[in-house]
Order: sequence, then structure tokens, then C-alpha cells
Amino acid sequence: MAVTIRQTEAIPAEYPAILGHLELPAVWQRIEAYTAWRWTPRQVVWLVEGAGDWQAPLAPAVLQSVEAWDGGLWKACIPDASAWGGYDLPGCGPYRITAIVGDGVPMPPAAVIEAARRLADYLDGMPDIAPGATSYSLNIGQVQESIEVSTSHIGRAMQNSGAADLLRPYRRA
Repeated sequence: MAVTIRQTEAIPAEYPAILGHLELPAVWQRIEAYTAWRWTPRQVVWLVEGAGDWQAPLAPAVLQSVEAWDGGLWKACIPDASAWGGYDLPGCGPYRITAIVGDGVPMPPAAVIEAARRLADYLDGMPDIAPGATSYSLNIGQVQESIEVSTSHIGRAMQNSGAADLLRPYRRA
């Protein structure tokens, strides 16, 4: 079985807009790090080793080229389709596989848009706390506000916002 050694993914030209928010690249980058699906087109290059079945780890993917390393040069090759829906790489490689991922539809599915909105709302509601701090307090006259947060509050944002539940179908390509 062929193994993906490296994945180099370009940054898309733009991300979808989230209702009530502007285009928020940080939110979409978190969602894309969590899922195997892409909704805005961009180029990806995978370096793959080994013979046998290989499937693109991101979806939807349209292969542009497959090249095999041969004595110091990349040479184009055309792999056969595999029985499992991927490609059957004939030798040990290494291979350089270039594709466009992301279908470029005007809007992602409603569940994905809702997940992005939830994550954006959750992150907007978080207080600005200095890195490494676990609390924040504000005193204005007799009014005092004090918030204590876990050090993982940002790292758990996907789960705490409810976005992770909506994105579960998109975790694997």
C-alpha cells in the first residue's frame, strides 16, 4: 500500500463568507485542519512512497499529474485505477501527485456554514487574555468582572462551540 509522506497545500484565494461575519480565514483554516474536505479550490502536492493503492487524503480532488522519480528526474506516469476507488501506483516511487482540491461551489453545505458560524461566534465571545494567563478581570468603579478560563479554551473551541458535531461527516475523504 502506498503511503503519503508529505502534503503541501496552497492557501486558497478566498474563503466563503459566514452569515453575519466577514470572510474569516482563521475560522476556515481551523475547520479545514479538522476536516478532510475543502470547499474553495487550491492546489495540493502529495509526495507518496510505495506500490499499491493510494487515495487522496483530501476531497474532492481532481488529479492534474502523477510523476515518478526516476534517476534524478520527475517523469510523468499514468497509474491505473485501484479496486478501492483510488489509484494503483505500480512501483515503489517516490511519486509526486498534483491535484486541485475543493469543488468551488458558491456555498458549502448548510451544516458546514453553521459550524463556521458557531465557531466564529464562540471565538468572538472569548475575552482577550494574554498568552499563558488563565484569568482576566476588569474593574470600573464599583463594577467588577472576573473571568477564569482553562488554558485550553481556544484549543477546545471546535468542540465547545458545537462545530465539531456538525463537521463529523467531513472528517475523512
